[in-house]
Amino acid sequence: MAKRVKEIDNLHITGYEELPSPGEVKDEFALKGNALNTVMTGHRAVKNVLDRKDPRLVVVVGPCSIHNPEEALQYARLLKPLADELADDLLILMRVYFEKPRTSVGWEGLIYDPHLDGSHRIDHGIRIGRKLMLDIAEIGLPIAIEALDLISPQYLQDLVSWTAIGARTTESPTHRKLASGISSAIGFKNDVHGDMMVAINAIRSASAHHSFISVTEAGKVAVFRTEGNPHCHVILRGGKSPNYDAGSVRTCEDELLKAGHERNIMIDCSHGNAQRDHSRQLKVLKEVASQIRQGNQSIIGVMLESNLEEGNQPIPDDLEELRPGVSITDACINWSTTEAALRDFAAAVSPSLKIRES
Repeated sequence: MAKRVKEIDNLHITGYEELPSPGEVKDEFALKGNALNTVMTGHRAVKNVLDRKDPRLVVVVGPCSIHNPEEALQYARLLKPLADELADDLLILMRVYFEKPRTSVGWEGLIYDPHLDGSHRIDHGIRIGRKLMLDIAEIGLPIAIEALDLISPQYLQDLVSWTAIGARTTESPTHRKLASGISSAIGFKNDVHGDMMVAINAIRSASAHHSFISVTEAGKVAVFRTEGNPHCHVILRGGKSPNYDAGSVRTCEDELLKAGHERNIMIDCSHGNAQRDHSRQLKVLKEVASQIRQGNQSIIGVMLESNLEEGNQPIPDDLEELRPGVSITDACINWSTTEAALRDFAAAVSPSLKIRES
């Protein structure tokens, strides 16, 4: 091997650790049985909603981010009976987010720093994450994630029934290429300023053929070629101002129609639409229900940030001081509030969904 010149080659790299290949991790934590059935059923169901073969609404609900697998499983065990109860009207997926985009710095998610101590044991994070996803799928809940890293999907994406591309990465050409090859349905968020055309352009790109570099299951670098993802949609998440109102939704419908895309829109009840106040998610949810009752046909789902307990907390120096069930990223509504809100939402939209079906 040729000698590398340190001054110009990996100048700022302090070291590296090899990861197991995606295939090795998948063999260690194999997808089979009830978990496999959950993923396949979730895949088909979300796509049927987007194809207007299923009149239900997709609901992506769960913690802003997962930092404690035991608490995530506790949440999943609460969510599953509610998902079954409301299944005639709502297709409920659990939000299982392991990667957090950062404007500057901060905790980057369970995959990158699973021990919350800056050790960045990514080898641990991948295994912990895959094991948790298998456990949630085994319970019978389809899983929703955000695709942030360009390699981690090779380790985890086979467990996912719906994928989001976030506000900070929707404009990224590499994420659009990645989305074109992902097997699940994909939601693109408008950007952090509220520009929905960024998401609409992303749909056009992700629907097309692409080639990009990634790793195979054996861990070898390869060029992947895609045929494009036909199941993409917009997520309105607000920006400088909210955009869940009827006027914003109509504007998005018009722009999707002009671009030749299906008018499939999901409303994120959190982030810019809640103006960074987690309790305002309930107001957004009620407004979405009102639009559907008034005949809206384009809204196909909603997102909610919810946890066992309300609010959020910083990561303390002493991890023993972490409050159980409380988010360490965005603030969330608590479980009892979530349960009541989704029951009310299902009851409010149910008659209108039956009209959609007809």
